[in-house]
Amino acid sequence: MEIDKTTLNDLSVFNHEEEFSIFNKLDFTRTIGGMERLFYQFSRPLNTVDEINAVQQTIQIIGQKKELWPGMISNGTIMVIHKFYETGIDALPSYATATSAYSYKIFHGADFSLVKYSTGHAFDFLKGMKKIIDIFLDDSCPASLKKILQSADSILNKEQLKIVFKKEKNDDLTMIDMLRLANFIRNYYKQNVFELMEIYNQLDAWYSMALAMEKYDLHFPVFSKDEEPVIQAKGLYHILVPDPVSYDITLNRKCNFIFLTGANMAGKSTFIKSVGAAVFLAHIGMGVPAVSMHLTMFEGMLSNINVVDNISKGESYFYNEVQRIKNTILKINDRRKWLILIDELFKGTNVQDAMKCSATVIEGLIKIKNSLFILSTHLYEIGEDLKKYPNISFKYFETTVEDEQLKFSYQLMNGISNDRLGYLILKREKVIELLDEL
Repeated sequence: MEIDKTTLNDLSVFNHEEEFSIFNKLDFTRTIGGMERLFYQFSRPLNTVDEINAVQQTIQIIGQKKELWPGMISNGTIMVIHKFYETGIDALPSYATATSAYSYKIFHGADFSLVKYSTGHAFDFLKGMKKIIDIFLDDSCPASLKKILQSADSILNKEQLKIVFKKEKNDDLTMIDMLRLANFIRNYYKQNVFELMEIYNQLDAWYSMALAMEKYDLHFPVFSKDEEPVIQAKGLYHILVPDPVSYDITLNRKCNFIFLTGANMAGKSTFIKSVGAAVFLAHIGMGVPAVSMHLTMFEGMLSNINVVDNISKGESYFYNEVQRIKNTILKINDRRKWLILIDELFKGTNVQDAMKCSATVIEGLIKIKNSLFILSTHLYEIGEDLKKYPNISFKYFETTVEDEQLKFSYQLMNGISNDRLGYLILKREKVIELLDEL
């Protein structure tokens, strides 16, 4: 699925303030390499149902046996092994004997300590990889997982490593065993170790996804290979909202456009981002924050949510809004399936101009039948003229006022809202009072 940096930012997939990003919330990796691999997967949504199903199956299998996952491989373990290869030491005995082992310990004491410490971590890493293989490599293993586990198993199938799998822990190695293992790992097995680390990075990323699935009670969506675009979800919510309200949503070719209205803070932006985030997670093979979700593959997703001006280029907010819409139209006019998310179109011009521009854009976009659209606006007035189009669904978020206090239900309702609450918010926040006192 094609997705640009603007859309990733709009949906808070990544964020410079990490605690407010979807990636950060779902990252349970144990190593930096695993985190980088997970980041890579988040940056490149998948393009076929088969690819997505393969990831889902892998995450499901790992999730079923996650309690058996060996805890001996940590980021510290990986760092120590890297340091072992980078640090210069006196030559190890080519084949340690009792005499050469004690000689190395006595005459190369500092290096001996480094070798022993590093080899202990290498032992843990190799032992951990072997345990993962033994746990998951069986007849139920999905093809994608089986492939890398078989590769790892082949790399570990060395005569010099048998001592690792015979011993329970690295302290059980004799000094001679330790130095022989160290010499092999350092001088003959370096490339193999790095290959195993790359494999572990992928395993760590999948393990993280399995943990996140359980932690946040996410559910795998069901993908259809239908040619017509579909999103149908029950109990959908935004994964970054602490106490979310869930929604039910249906979009398809016959009703492919949601015209969304409601007051500020009523929940429009959160709803739009909820749908976008769930579709994104589905396309990386992840579970989604919904009770259930059925959808087709989308070739792309574009958003128009957090548009900004560009002072250095002399570009106004409205100009950049227009450019974003223009680029969106150029992209989606290709008969492929796109999901388009637009929040408060044309905020950068006056109301009358915005109404005319918005109506023109909407009446153009609804001609594109093979994409799905969600568009929010304050301009409820244009809704009446749009009711003649059967493929537009009108939804709104209700706001009530009790004793000049706003009450938000965050429930998605059928119809068009005509709430105008800006002045009430000014009054509630005592801005009017402050102005009167000037």
